[in-house]
Amino acid sequence: MIQVIHGRKGSGKTKRIIDMANDAMKEHKGDIVFVDDDNRYMFDLRHEVRFVNAGEYGMVSPEMFFGFLCGMLAQNFDVGQVYIDAFLKLVNAKPNETEWFFKQLEALGDKHNILFVLSVSCDDSEAPDYIRKFFI
Repeated sequence: MIQVIHGRKGSGKTKRIIDMANDAMKEHKGDIVFVDDDNRYMFDLRHEVRFVNAGEYGMVSPEMFFGFLCGMLAQNFDVGQVYIDAFLKLVNAKPNETEWFFKQLEALGDKHNILFVLSVSCDDSEAPDYIRKFFI
């Protein structure tokens, strides 16, 4: 399953996704992972949430990031939720360049029963339908 927190830069997406990850830790039994492009918000998360600075791994495309996520999930079968902040910045892409990624991520989430929550910085009118269907 995928959920997308959307809006323009400065609209509160990061605070919302951090709050969602922290709240999920209280209710969810599996492991929770928070992926960001730097360490800026590491200490805003509860200590039980696994923080990953994906910016240290040289992501340059949605395809590379998908492989990164698959590797992360392959080494830990207990992950049940993954929160990804600043998705478009992390993968260096525009919203209309991510259709393949969202199709693959949806299939991965369905196959392994994992919830993916992404923050996507874009004007709602710029978001393609394949992203818009995941808006929360």
